[in-house]
Amino acid sequence: MPKLRGEAFWRETLRSAHYVVAPMVDQSELAWRLLSRRHGAQLCYTPMLHAQVFLRDANYRRENLYGEACPEDRPLIVQFCANDPEVFVQAALLAQDYCDAIDLNLGCPQMIAKRGHYGAFLQEEWDLLQRMILLANEKLSVPITCKIRVFPDIDKTVKYAQMLEKAGCQLLTVHGRTKEQKGPLAGAASWEHIQAVRKAVNIPVFANGNIQCLSDVEECIRKTGVHGVMSAEGNLHNPALFEGRNPLVWEMAEEYLEIVQKYPCPLSYVRAHLFKLWHHTLQVYQQLREELAKVKTLEGIVDVNRELKLRCQEEIANQKEGEKPKEGLPFFHWICQPYIRPGPKERCKENGAGGTEKGVRGKRTLEEEEDGNSELLSKNKQKKKLRNPNKSFDPSLKPKYAKCDQCGNPKGNKCVFNMCRGCCKKRAFKETADCPGHRLLFKTKYEKSLSWQHSQRGTESPEMSRRGEAEESVLLKEAGDC
Repeated sequence: MPKLRGEAFWRETLRSAHYVVAPMVDQSELAWRLLSRRHGAQLCYTPMLHAQVFLRDANYRRENLYGEACPEDRPLIVQFCANDPEVFVQAALLAQDYCDAIDLNLGCPQMIAKRGHYGAFLQEEWDLLQRMILLANEKLSVPITCKIRVFPDIDKTVKYAQMLEKAGCQLLTVHGRTKEQKGPLAGAASWEHIQAVRKAVNIPVFANGNIQCLSDVEECIRKTGVHGVMSAEGNLHNPALFEGRNPLVWEMAEEYLEIVQKYPCPLSYVRAHLFKLWHHTLQVYQQLREELAKVKTLEGIVDVNRELKLRCQEEIANQKEGEKPKEGLPFFHWICQPYIRPGPKERCKENGAGGTEKGVRGKRTLEEEEDGNSELLSKNKQKKKLRNPNKSFDPSLKPKYAKCDQCGNPKGNKCVFNMCRGCCKKRAFKETADCPGHRLLFKTKYEKSLSWQHSQRGTESPEMSRRGEAEESVLLKEAGDC
């Protein structure tokens, strides 16, 4: 069957999906996807997967994609981050039988993406992106899609989208923020950019950004003309967002925990989900926040949810007639609802002019954290400091690793070629050389094999001698497998 493209792909394979759950690192796992699908989501993405790790690590593949078969978890798009065409395509080939499309992440703005050179930090490298998408479009049996962030300039964003379409992208998700708009600096997403992209390309477009409730979804589709709308934060705080409902927080938690019992995932994922679901309630019941942070088992989390339910029900029973939600919330804290992040200006007002009013300080800069001042260290680093008072977080004191001459990975300290083990092995095998530092003895083993061959030929018939010469090359190859 030929591979579907563009509108046909969206209409037939993705079943004309309008309501989409975003790819979220450690948060859009199978259990959460199933919960979201039960409550209106029509298409889900896997968490962002590292192509290189997926390619080399069978456990990573099993934990993130090859687990229990779940027919109701379709249509599904697997998202990878990558910066090498071959690695990306080889990883995608291993995933394509378990999904309906492969997505290339070009939208992650986090520091880890900058260090790893992927996500939104590839958006200026158009030649590389063209090669990645062209190769994927040629080799894969499923369509290739992309998720991008916008440039400040609308015209450049449009040209960027058109370049991806021309390379072979069959569906484009546009997050209407730049890579600099993240965390406390996020601000509002630009639907104007998304609308411009939608008009300029002939492939389906999904919008991402400013989605907190179903009315936002409908307004976004009306204003931008996109085929579907993707939600991340809004979905995490209210998995029934696409149903247009605002259920009780403990009901959603109970349903999610039941799914987790059938489709297990790491406890850290579960805890993170409940911190989002219970965000407003945990502002009221601080003790439950601490209990959720400390609990070590799924059964313990179920108990915390039961306690939260009892406290909220007691509060509802004692509620006075006509009482309104506090803290300016649209609903009472026990109801699933969006969390609106304060913008930069609002955050400054909350924290005082210098960001230190009432003991609350603004976000630490990287330099403040790493200068060794314990008052400015994160809580995690302060705990490490307590365990080891001599530990220093000063980056200038960290050991500097010499890089491999070939690939840039840390080289072996005693390598005769100044390379990492992988590169050293290739070169030593090619040159039939030894590297004692990496315990690679190609030359030694080859010489031993020759010596053994010569010793045997003295007692062999002519036919056996010829066979020995033929086997000599085989021995050399086996020496390369050490």
